[in-house]
Amino acid sequence: MEVNLRSQAPPVRKVKGYVAIDAARCKGCELCAVACKEDVLLLGPQLNKKGYRYVVAKAEVCTGCTNCALVCPDAVITVYRTPAASKR
Repeated sequence: MEVNLRSQAPPVRKVKGYVAIDAARCKGCELCAVACKEDVLLLGPQLNKKGYRYVVAKAEVCTGCTNCALVCPDAVITVYRTPAASKR
């Protein structure tokens, strides 16, 4: 049996996303981080005015799936989708 140990190239995405978080209203429940299949969201070290650590995003790997926005109980997440740059 032959095993292929070469790493595969990441899939080319047709759509990219950008996550905007209202840090002042975020309570840091991390439901969005659990729902994110790309591990884009994580709890940041800073505190907002309410004293909660809020979620920050690594936008360069976001696919724009909106799972995070759908599970946020306080509706502090907005996801924007942009078409990926085409290679011509």
